[in-house]
Amino acid sequence: MLPRFFVDLPFSPGDELNLPAAAARHVQVLRLQPGSPITLFNGSGHDWQAEVLSMGRSEVRVHLQSAQAVQRELQVRVTLALAMPANDRMDGVVEKATELGAAALQPLMSERSVLRLSGERAEKKVAHWQGVAVAACEQSGRSCVPQLAQVMSLPSWLQSLGDKPATQQRWLLSPTAARPLRELMPSDLAAEILVLSGPEGGLSAAEEALARAQGFEAVQLGPRILRADTAPLAVLAWLALNQV
Repeated sequence: MLPRFFVDLPFSPGDELNLPAAAARHVQVLRLQPGSPITLFNGSGHDWQAEVLSMGRSEVRVHLQSAQAVQRELQVRVTLALAMPANDRMDGVVEKATELGAAALQPLMSERSVLRLSGERAEKKVAHWQGVAVAACEQSGRSCVPQLAQVMSLPSWLQSLGDKPATQQRWLLSPTAARPLRELMPSDLAAEILVLSGPEGGLSAAEEALARAQGFEAVQLGPRILRADTAPLAVLAWLALNQV
């Protein structure tokens, strides 16, 4: 696979453009030279073939050639809403969730959350996680970048959802649920699945009740208790392996 770089700009065949600083640094680190082929994507679902035209001390100019539609997304849009795990584990969740096909991630704070973010600190963290998602797309071949939403409290997020559309399924990961996930294949009508996962220690009984009131169906992933950063990834892997 050719080196792939995300460039947040509109593309047209034949365009010449200077790569943004981050992509330009990667080109220079890889010691690419004028004439080297590369792949660019801007989140539109296409891979663009391009060629390095020139390289300066801090600039890399490229020529866009042709676009190819790329289909590496899950058939159903999966939004992963999770109470943020502590100790920088969220970085790993974002990276792996991107590789596994998540379309969007919603960071949440719940009653038992260790990591709590607000204001400028929250904005910086979300921007950092968005960069992690971009890097994972460059590596995994995805041409659609998952969107990281702003940090919200769990009750506020649940309240913002409104009534559940007929084309949406809502799953609540709960170790006490009686129904195993393997029995809950997405319906033919489902265009989106919301997966809600709790923090270390899980969601409280009151929070689970709030989620159920918003149309979430509680499911469990098996007899073992999975970590807060493992459970949501297990669901995504299960969906991906079932070609959803």
